[in-house]
Amino acid sequence: MGRGRLRIYLGAAPGVGKTYAMLSEAHRRVERGTDCVVAFVEHHHRPRTEVMLHGLEQVPRRELDHRGGVFTEMDVEAVLRRAPAVALVDELAHTNVPGSRNAKRWQDVEELLTAGIDVVSTVNIQHLESLGDVVESITGVRQRETVPDEVVRRADQIELVDMSPPALRRRMAHGNIYKPDKVDAALSNYFRPGNLTALRELALLWVADRADEYLTEYRSEHRVSKIWGSRERIVVGLTGGPEGRTLIRRAVRLAEKGAGGEVMAVYIARSDGLTSASPKELAVQRTLVEDLGGTFHHVVGDDIPASLLDFARGANATQVVLGSSRRKTWQYVFGPGVGTTVARESGPDLDVHIVTHDEVAKGRGLPVARGARLGRSRIIWGWAVGVGGPVAMALLLNTIDLGLANDMLLFLAVTVAAALLGGLLPALVSAAFGSLLLNYFYTPPLHRMTVANPKNIVAIVVFVGVAVAVASVVDLAARRTHQAARLRAESEILSFLAGSVLRGETSLEALLERVRQTFGMESVALLERAGGIDPWTCAGSAGPAPATRPEGADVDMPVGDHMALALSGRVLPASDRRVLAAFAAQAVVVLDRQRLQHEADRAKELAEGNRIRTALLAAVSHDLRTPLAGIKAAVSSLRSDDVAWSEEDRAELLEGIEDGADRLDHLVGNLLDMSRLQTGTVAPLIREIDLDEVVPMALGGVPEDSVVLDVPESLPMVAVDAGLLERAVANLVENAVKYSPAGERVLVAASALADRVEVRVVDRGPGVPEDAKDRIFAPFQRYGDAPRGTGVGLGLAVARGFAEAMGGTLNAEDTPGGGLTMVLTVRAVDHGPGPAARSAVAERQVS
Repeated sequence: MGRGRLRIYLGAAPGVGKTYAMLSEAHRRVERGTDCVVAFVEHHHRPRTEVMLHGLEQVPRRELDHRGGVFTEMDVEAVLRRAPAVALVDELAHTNVPGSRNAKRWQDVEELLTAGIDVVSTVNIQHLESLGDVVESITGVRQRETVPDEVVRRADQIELVDMSPPALRRRMAHGNIYKPDKVDAALSNYFRPGNLTALRELALLWVADRADEYLTEYRSEHRVSKIWGSRERIVVGLTGGPEGRTLIRRAVRLAEKGAGGEVMAVYIARSDGLTSASPKELAVQRTLVEDLGGTFHHVVGDDIPASLLDFARGANATQVVLGSSRRKTWQYVFGPGVGTTVARESGPDLDVHIVTHDEVAKGRGLPVARGARLGRSRIIWGWAVGVGGPVAMALLLNTIDLGLANDMLLFLAVTVAAALLGGLLPALVSAAFGSLLLNYFYTPPLHRMTVANPKNIVAIVVFVGVAVAVASVVDLAARRTHQAARLRAESEILSFLAGSVLRGETSLEALLERVRQTFGMESVALLERAGGIDPWTCAGSAGPAPATRPEGADVDMPVGDHMALALSGRVLPASDRRVLAAFAAQAVVVLDRQRLQHEADRAKELAEGNRIRTALLAAVSHDLRTPLAGIKAAVSSLRSDDVAWSEEDRAELLEGIEDGADRLDHLVGNLLDMSRLQTGTVAPLIREIDLDEVVPMALGGVPEDSVVLDVPESLPMVAVDAGLLERAVANLVENAVKYSPAGERVLVAASALADRVEVRVVDRGPGVPEDAKDRIFAPFQRYGDAPRGTGVGLGLAVARGFAEAMGGTLNAEDTPGGGLTMVLTVRAVDHGPGPAARSAVAERQVS
């Protein structure tokens, strides 16, 4: 049995109708007689979707117990036993409950496909793994449930389910997606028009790229070489010269004239791996094309026109942009040039644009490596062998008669040795000196600088030619080896530099220290000044006694008009200044980033301070004045002589005074705690205690029969400040009781996990959306429509602050089945179980 086929309905956002479309497809298949079953479909209590399940066979789900709740998942084994032709599996990115057959639902789908069952599934664009960071930047929500892109890309069919943002928001407002109590929060957060538009564009682009892949595969399988202009793709041919920037901008303007235009810049390098193009200029052009939304490609090929056209046809390009030739007029005798050849060979389906620029007919002017790169010791040995070797060989051969042919081979061996050691010049000297010695000592007539036999003349000429050829090859190979090694070292340095800077791992001082070590300098300084006549100031330095002015340094690398990198220690060769320029540019980037970060931190502190002051004023103006007003009214009533109060009325007024005073005490306590946390004056007294000694004490302020306590007495001891822990748990319990429905009790449970102990405060209230789970711990935050007078929104902020002060954590999780769970984690003490050493679980109701 072959592998099953996978069809995926890809949605741009929740609620666009993926599940409905999948169920409609199922009904169509059933009408055609296909054996189709529902393996797992989640209708989310949406009436129209739920109706679509009628008439379809559903495989019973598997029930799993997890943390005291019962959950249902797809029963993979039951589906495999049923062996339908088609199975419907909703929510491909879903994470299965622990204890399931597989951790992720897409793994369940893989099992069904392997068994030969066709699967129809659904997934939203925000759940693709590679788009997690992009989606988070758009919506502010990090998707915890993701599916690898490759799983979706391998699908045999992908159908986009789309809906305009206004239509989707209308569906939301009509209650067709979420329950009414969650509509307002959803519309003002995740389902904002901007978010939906960005997600829609993301989905359309992803599907378009997938369509491109299908088209490329089809053209490859069917060997279609003809260009199909499904969209404008413009290839820019770069030479590494300064005109490349003009060509890139021109190509981008061409691409913007059509919908979906794409720009691909390509540089063709020789197959020997060496290039005479400026790496710095290529790096600038690469950055430019990527900033403008294009891509940069590096292609190897000896025939530049053919390689460029092969690349364009392989990318299904429609246009090629080239610059007018920089060659001078007399250089055209060597050939028509790249532009002319590409235009002639492009064919009818590929348009070629020849763009003029400022460098036309000025010559290529590209640097060419010259000079031997063999090292001083090798050159000395080469000269010694080149000059002394023929003399020593002549002295040796004067004692032995081996014949002219052997004598010439031995002299050739000396010349080759001189070439291998010293390069071209020592080998040429050895060849010339050896030919003279051969002519004088071994070629008849002997001891005369004449040659009697013409054949011997040919032999000597061949000897000199071979010697020169071998020397040239060795010298060229040495120079290219040195050039390749240097370029590789430069690329490694620049790659490390760029990577570390982009990752934010390098401070300015660390970067300058690396410059000093890389170039072997005594000191390095980054200097700057405000204007052309202002004095220089040091923005950062490394090493002793850095230069205070560029003129006083051994090496001065200007960066812009008012900055310079000054190096002291030695004078650098010109070949090193290219890498130094990259270091200088990166140093300026790091400096700017540090300053921007500093300004951002200051602005954030000021904004936070202003926000807290504003919230504090609001709290004082309402939440503190309300109990004060109640107390004053009650006291004024009691002191009034106009009314004769009964004992019950007096008791009620006194109770109101007491309640108001308690509220004031609680609010002022939270304000004082928050101020201690803000100023960093909380100094916890850490000691080893048992949780069952502290947690019950934190429940004294909650209503009767509102909390269930589940703290095993066998838990290990914890290292905490008892007072801070009690206050943190009290705030969490108070918050949970406040939002719990009537008749629902809050569960306070503790458990050990490795070297930590968790205290969970579980409620069955409305819960908190994923994007609000961190905001609820900010000061002066009250979730949802909590009425004024229920607190100033400091309870959770104080609880998290106390938890972190003790070295613990406090996070919010969803309660299975609905609600919110606060998880307080503290450090356990490895002394075994608590002093009571009791294994039974103490479950008590707090009254």
